[in-house]
Amino acid sequence: MPNLTPKNKEIKKYSGSMILGLNDALVELTGALAGLTFALQNNKIIVVTGLIIGIAASLSMAASEYLSSKEEKHKKPLKSATYTGIAYLITVLLLISPYFLISNIYTALISMLIIAILIIAFYNLYMAKIKNLKFWPKFTQMLIISLTVALISFLVGYLIRIYVGVEV
Repeated sequence: MPNLTPKNKEIKKYSGSMILGLNDALVELTGALAGLTFALQNNKIIVVTGLIIGIAASLSMAASEYLSSKEEKHKKPLKSATYTGIAYLITVLLLISPYFLISNIYTALISMLIIAILIIAFYNLYMAKIKNLKFWPKFTQMLIISLTVALISFLVGYLIRIYVGVEV
């Protein structure tokens, strides 16, 4: 069993709140950014849209976690909501960063997906260590879910662009 510091004990206690924010941001935003990449094909519009979606969603998830945690007696609702909201917001900023830094939208999309994979790996490696779990099963599960949603959203964005006739 790993030696848990007081901070690690708190992180372990609120890991469910963190995974809620982190995973929802990964699934929602990788999907949204993939779809927006094909639908809009403009970095600035993708960044603005992604930030609006990401910030609104992080606030929504934090509020939902607050309400959910009020029903659970072992968690402090405000702390739980804070962990969820911060995990979500950090994930949003990391995923959108390639669109700020890379002018080619497809290279930015690939870079965003690589960042998503690294976030998944880092989180699962850390949780495996402090919870004494196996890394690969959790990593694989999160990876498949996130990339499947991104692929579906990518296709939806492409189809919407074609059928609606959006040219940006």
